[in-house]
Amino acid sequence: MDLDPRQTAAVRAVIETGSFEQAAVRLNLTSSAVSQRVRALETRLGNPLIVRTRPCRATQMGQRLLQFLRRAALLEDDFASDLAGANEALLSVAAAVNADTLSTWFFPALSDILLQENVLLDLTVDDQDHTHALLASGLAIGCITTEPAPMRGCFAERLGAMRYRMVASAAFVERWFPNGLTRDSARRAPVILSSRKDALQARFLETRFGLPPEAYPCHYVPAPVPRYMAIQRGPRVWDGAGAGIRRRRGARRAGRPGAETTHRRRVVLARVEGAVAASGKAVGADRGTRPYGVGTAGDQD
Repeated sequence: MDLDPRQTAAVRAVIETGSFEQAAVRLNLTSSAVSQRVRALETRLGNPLIVRTRPCRATQMGQRLLQFLRRAALLEDDFASDLAGANEALLSVAAAVNADTLSTWFFPALSDILLQENVLLDLTVDDQDHTHALLASGLAIGCITTEPAPMRGCFAERLGAMRYRMVASAAFVERWFPNGLTRDSARRAPVILSSRKDALQARFLETRFGLPPEAYPCHYVPAPVPRYMAIQRGPRVWDGAGAGIRRRRGARRAGRPGAETTHRRRVVLARVEGAVAASGKAVGADRGTRPYGVGTAGDQD
Protein backbone atom coordinates (compact mmCIF):
# COMPACT_ATOMS: atom_id res chain seq x y z
CA MET A 1 0.00 0.00 0.00
CA ASP A 2 1.34 3.41 -1.00
CA LEU A 3 1.00 6.07 1.68
CA ASP A 4 0.63 9.72 0.75
CA PRO A 5 3.64 11.46 2.37
CA ARG A 6 1.64 14.65 2.88
CA GLN A 7 -0.99 12.76 4.82
CA THR A 8 1.51 10.80 6.91
CA ALA A 9 3.43 14.01 7.65
CA ALA A 10 0.21 15.58 8.94
CA VAL A 11 -0.54 12.62 11.21
CA ARG A 12 3.00 12.56 12.56
CA ALA A 13 2.99 16.31 13.22
CA VAL A 14 -0.29 16.16 15.15
CA ILE A 15 0.90 13.26 17.31
CA GLU A 16 4.29 14.83 18.04
CA THR A 17 3.00 18.36 18.75
CA GLY A 18 -0.23 17.33 20.47
CA SER A 19 -2.57 19.57 18.47
CA PHE A 20 -3.75 20.32 14.95
CA GLU A 21 -2.86 23.99 15.42
CA GLN A 22 0.79 23.30 16.29
CA ALA A 23 1.00 20.75 13.50
CA ALA A 24 -0.23 23.41 11.08
CA VAL A 25 2.53 25.77 12.23
CA ARG A 26 5.17 23.06 11.78
CA LEU A 27 3.95 22.17 8.28
CA ASN A 28 3.18 25.77 7.26
CA LEU A 29 -0.44 24.85 6.56
CA THR A 30 -3.84 25.80 7.89
CA SER A 31 -5.42 23.74 10.65
CA SER A 32 -8.19 22.83 8.24
CA ALA A 33 -5.71 21.45 5.71
CA VAL A 34 -4.01 19.36 8.38
CA SER A 35 -7.37 18.02 9.55
CA GLN A 36 -8.37 17.12 5.99
CA ARG A 37 -5.14 15.21 5.38
CA VAL A 38 -5.44 13.31 8.65
CA ARG A 39 -9.07 12.44 7.94
CA ALA A 40 -8.20 11.32 4.39
CA LEU A 41 -5.55 8.91 5.66
CA GLU A 42 -7.86 7.58 8.38
CA THR A 43 -10.54 6.96 5.75
CA ARG A 44 -8.10 5.21 3.46
CA LEU A 45 -6.73 2.96 6.20
CA GLY A 46 -10.16 2.35 7.68
CA ASN A 47 -8.92 3.11 11.19
CA PRO A 48 -8.85 6.18 13.43
CA LEU A 49 -5.28 7.34 13.97
CA ILE A 50 -5.67 10.22 16.42
CA VAL A 51 -7.79 10.68 19.53
CA ARG A 52 -9.10 14.25 19.40
CA THR A 53 -8.34 15.27 22.97
CA ARG A 54 -6.18 17.99 24.47
CA PRO A 55 -3.44 17.15 23.87
CA CYS A 56 -4.17 14.94 20.89
CA ARG A 57 -2.79 11.43 21.19
CA ALA A 58 -2.34 8.49 18.89
CA THR A 59 -4.62 5.49 18.78
CA GLN A 60 -3.04 2.04 18.79
CA MET A 61 -3.00 2.07 14.98
CA GLY A 62 -1.66 5.62 15.03
CA GLN A 63 1.20 4.53 17.30
CA ARG A 64 2.10 1.72 14.91
CA LEU A 65 2.04 4.15 11.99
CA LEU A 66 4.26 6.62 13.86
CA GLN A 67 6.71 3.86 14.70
CA PHE A 68 6.83 2.82 11.04
CA LEU A 69 7.31 6.42 9.85
CA ARG A 70 10.19 7.06 12.24
CA ARG A 71 11.96 3.87 11.27
CA ALA A 72 11.41 4.62 7.59
CA ALA A 73 12.87 8.10 8.12
CA LEU A 74 15.97 6.60 9.73
CA LEU A 75 16.44 4.20 6.81
CA GLU A 76 15.97 7.05 4.37
CA ASP A 77 18.56 9.15 6.20
CA ASP A 78 21.04 6.27 6.17
CA PHE A 79 20.50 5.70 2.45
CA ALA A 80 20.81 9.41 1.67
CA SER A 81 24.07 9.59 3.61
CA ASP A 82 25.44 6.59 1.72
CA LEU A 83 24.53 8.17 -1.61
CA ALA A 84 26.11 11.47 -0.70
CA GLY A 85 29.27 9.72 0.45
CA ALA A 86 29.40 11.86 3.54
CA ASN A 87 27.42 12.33 6.72
CA GLU A 88 26.55 15.99 6.27
CA ALA A 89 22.85 15.72 7.03
CA LEU A 90 21.72 16.13 10.63
CA LEU A 91 20.20 12.94 12.02
CA SER A 92 17.53 13.28 14.72
CA VAL A 93 17.52 10.46 17.27
CA ALA A 94 14.47 10.20 19.55
CA ALA A 95 15.28 8.37 22.78
CA ALA A 96 13.56 7.85 26.14
CA VAL A 97 15.71 7.96 29.28
CA ASN A 98 15.15 8.27 33.00
CA ALA A 99 16.21 11.45 34.78
CA ASP A 100 18.94 9.84 36.90
CA THR A 101 20.61 8.38 33.82
CA LEU A 102 20.38 11.71 32.03
CA SER A 103 21.99 13.56 34.95
CA THR A 104 24.87 11.09 35.45
CA TRP A 105 26.44 8.92 32.74
CA PHE A 106 24.33 9.49 29.60
CA PHE A 107 26.08 12.53 28.11
CA PRO A 108 29.62 11.44 29.04
CA ALA A 109 28.90 8.21 27.17
CA LEU A 110 27.80 10.11 24.06
CA SER A 111 30.22 13.04 24.14
CA ASP A 112 32.56 11.69 21.44
CA ILE A 113 29.68 10.70 19.16
CA LEU A 114 28.05 14.11 19.49
CA LEU A 115 31.33 15.77 18.51
CA GLN A 116 32.08 13.45 15.60
CA GLU A 117 28.63 12.86 14.11
CA ASN A 118 25.87 15.21 12.98
CA VAL A 119 23.38 13.96 15.54
CA LEU A 120 20.49 15.84 17.09
CA LEU A 121 19.07 14.32 20.27
CA ASP A 122 15.32 14.38 20.87
CA LEU A 123 15.09 13.12 24.46
CA THR A 124 11.99 12.31 26.47
CA VAL A 125 12.42 11.87 30.23
CA ASP A 126 10.29 9.34 32.09
CA ASP A 127 10.63 6.83 34.91
CA GLN A 128 12.86 3.86 34.05
CA ASP A 129 9.90 1.51 34.48
CA HIS A 130 7.90 3.45 31.87
CA THR A 131 10.37 4.46 29.12
CA HIS A 132 9.70 1.15 27.36
CA ALA A 133 6.13 2.32 26.69
CA LEU A 134 7.47 5.30 24.74
CA LEU A 135 9.42 2.91 22.53
CA ALA A 136 6.35 0.75 22.05
CA SER A 137 4.24 3.79 21.13
CA GLY A 138 6.70 4.97 18.50
CA LEU A 139 7.60 8.17 20.35
CA ALA A 140 11.19 6.89 20.71
CA ILE A 141 13.44 4.60 18.69
CA GLY A 142 15.51 3.61 21.73
CA CYS A 143 15.26 3.75 25.50
CA ILE A 144 17.00 3.12 28.80
CA THR A 145 14.64 0.79 30.64
CA THR A 146 14.29 -1.83 33.35
CA GLU A 147 12.30 -4.03 30.94
CA PRO A 148 14.59 -6.93 29.92
CA ALA A 149 12.47 -8.35 27.09
CA PRO A 150 12.77 -6.64 23.68
CA MET A 151 9.62 -5.70 21.82
CA ARG A 152 9.07 -7.04 18.32
CA GLY A 153 11.49 -5.55 15.81
CA CYS A 154 13.89 -4.34 18.52
CA PHE A 155 16.72 -5.76 20.60
CA ALA A 156 17.60 -5.41 24.27
CA GLU A 157 21.11 -5.22 25.69
CA ARG A 158 21.91 -5.39 29.39
CA LEU A 159 23.86 -2.33 30.52
CA GLY A 160 24.39 -3.29 34.14
CA ALA A 161 22.96 -2.21 37.48
CA MET A 162 22.45 1.34 38.71
CA ARG A 163 22.53 1.16 42.49
CA TYR A 164 20.38 3.40 44.65
CA ARG A 165 20.80 4.10 48.34
CA MET A 166 18.40 5.67 50.80
CA VAL A 167 20.09 8.82 52.09
CA ALA A 168 19.23 11.71 54.38
CA SER A 169 21.02 14.59 56.05
CA ALA A 170 22.24 14.20 59.62
CA ALA A 171 19.66 16.73 60.79
CA PHE A 172 16.89 14.79 59.05
CA VAL A 173 17.98 11.55 60.71
CA GLU A 174 18.07 13.27 64.09
CA ARG A 175 14.61 14.74 63.54
CA TRP A 176 12.80 11.68 62.19
CA PHE A 177 14.88 8.62 63.15
CA PRO A 178 16.17 9.20 66.70
CA ASN A 179 15.73 5.48 67.42
CA GLY A 180 16.70 4.23 63.98
CA LEU A 181 14.67 3.37 60.89
CA THR A 182 11.57 1.63 62.22
CA ARG A 183 8.14 1.02 60.77
CA ASP A 184 6.64 3.83 62.82
CA SER A 185 9.35 6.36 61.94
CA ALA A 186 9.22 5.37 58.25
CA ARG A 187 5.48 5.97 58.31
CA ARG A 188 5.92 9.52 59.65
CA ALA A 189 9.03 10.73 57.81
CA PRO A 190 8.52 12.46 54.43
CA VAL A 191 9.99 10.83 51.34
CA ILE A 192 11.30 12.77 48.33
CA LEU A 193 10.24 11.18 45.04
CA SER A 194 10.89 12.19 41.45
CA SER A 195 7.26 11.56 40.42
CA ARG A 196 4.23 9.46 41.21
CA LYS A 197 5.65 6.83 38.86
CA ASP A 198 8.78 6.46 40.99
CA ALA A 199 8.38 3.09 42.70
CA LEU A 200 11.89 2.51 44.11
CA GLN A 201 11.24 3.81 47.61
CA ALA A 202 7.72 2.38 47.58
CA ARG A 203 9.00 -1.12 46.85
CA PHE A 204 11.63 -0.84 49.59
CA LEU A 205 9.24 0.45 52.25
CA GLU A 206 6.57 -2.10 51.36
CA THR A 207 9.05 -4.98 51.34
CA ARG A 208 10.83 -3.91 54.53
CA PHE A 209 7.95 -2.58 56.62
CA GLY A 210 4.75 -3.52 54.78
CA LEU A 211 3.91 0.16 54.19
CA PRO A 212 1.79 0.93 51.11
CA PRO A 213 2.61 4.15 49.18
CA GLU A 214 -0.25 6.10 50.76
CA ALA A 215 0.98 5.32 54.29
CA TYR A 216 3.69 8.03 54.42
CA PRO A 217 4.01 11.67 53.26
CA CYS A 218 5.83 12.47 50.03
CA HIS A 219 7.44 15.44 48.30
CA TYR A 220 7.53 15.26 44.48
CA VAL A 221 10.65 16.86 42.98
CA PRO A 222 11.07 15.83 39.31
CA ALA A 223 14.64 17.04 38.69
CA PRO A 224 17.63 15.18 40.22
CA VAL A 225 19.71 18.22 41.20
CA PRO A 226 16.89 20.02 43.06
CA ARG A 227 15.97 16.68 44.63
CA TYR A 228 19.52 16.34 45.93
CA MET A 229 19.36 19.91 47.24
CA ALA A 230 16.11 19.10 49.03
CA ILE A 231 17.73 16.07 50.67
CA GLN A 232 20.66 18.22 51.79
CA ARG A 233 18.29 20.72 53.39
CA GLY A 234 17.13 18.02 55.78
CA PRO A 235 14.06 18.54 57.95
CA ARG A 236 13.71 22.17 56.90
CA VAL A 237 12.09 21.05 53.65
CA TRP A 238 9.24 19.42 55.52
CA ASP A 239 9.06 21.60 58.63
CA GLY A 240 9.09 24.82 56.59
CA ALA A 241 5.87 23.80 54.86
CA GLY A 242 4.41 21.99 57.84
CA ALA A 243 4.68 24.99 60.15
CA GLY A 244 1.65 26.55 58.55
CA ILE A 245 -0.31 23.31 58.65
CA ARG A 246 0.01 22.41 62.32
CA ARG A 247 -2.91 23.60 64.39
CA ARG A 248 -2.11 25.86 67.35
CA ARG A 249 -3.00 24.60 70.80
CA GLY A 250 -6.05 26.31 72.17
CA ALA A 251 -7.17 27.68 68.83
CA ARG A 252 -10.93 27.64 68.46
CA ARG A 253 -12.67 26.36 65.35
CA ALA A 254 -15.21 28.69 63.81
CA GLY A 255 -16.96 29.19 60.51
CA ARG A 256 -18.28 26.77 57.92
CA PRO A 257 -16.94 23.20 57.57
CA GLY A 258 -13.64 23.23 55.73
CA ALA A 259 -12.81 26.81 56.74
CA GLU A 260 -9.84 25.70 58.84
CA THR A 261 -8.45 23.64 55.96
CA THR A 262 -8.88 26.60 53.61
CA HIS A 263 -7.09 28.87 56.07
CA ARG A 264 -4.22 26.41 56.40
CA ARG A 265 -3.89 26.21 52.64
CA ARG A 266 -3.75 30.00 52.34
CA VAL A 267 -1.13 30.26 55.07
CA VAL A 268 1.05 27.63 53.42
CA LEU A 269 0.64 29.13 49.93
CA ALA A 270 1.45 32.59 51.28
CA ARG A 271 4.68 31.29 52.79
CA VAL A 272 5.61 29.47 49.58
CA GLU A 273 4.88 32.57 47.47
CA GLY A 274 6.91 34.76 49.80
CA ALA A 275 9.93 32.46 49.83
CA VAL A 276 9.95 32.00 46.05
CA ALA A 277 9.45 35.71 45.41
CA ALA A 278 12.28 36.71 47.77
CA SER A 279 14.67 34.18 46.25
CA GLY A 280 13.72 35.16 42.70
CA LYS A 281 14.26 38.85 43.42
CA ALA A 282 17.65 38.09 44.95
CA VAL A 283 18.71 36.16 41.86
CA GLY A 284 17.44 38.94 39.62
CA ALA A 285 19.34 41.56 41.61
CA ASP A 286 22.56 39.55 41.40
CA ARG A 287 22.24 39.16 37.64
CA GLY A 288 20.83 42.58 36.92
CA THR A 289 17.62 41.12 35.50
CA ARG A 290 14.00 41.28 36.43
CA PRO A 291 12.60 37.89 37.54
CA TYR A 292 9.19 36.64 36.49
CA GLY A 293 6.32 36.98 38.94
CA VAL A 294 5.17 34.23 41.26
CA GLY A 295 1.60 33.28 42.04
CA THR A 296 -0.69 30.40 42.91
CA ALA A 297 -4.26 29.53 42.05
CA GLY A 298 -6.64 31.19 44.47
CA ASP A 299 -9.10 29.39 46.72
CA GLN A 300 -12.63 29.11 45.46
CA ASP A 301 -15.44 29.46 47.98
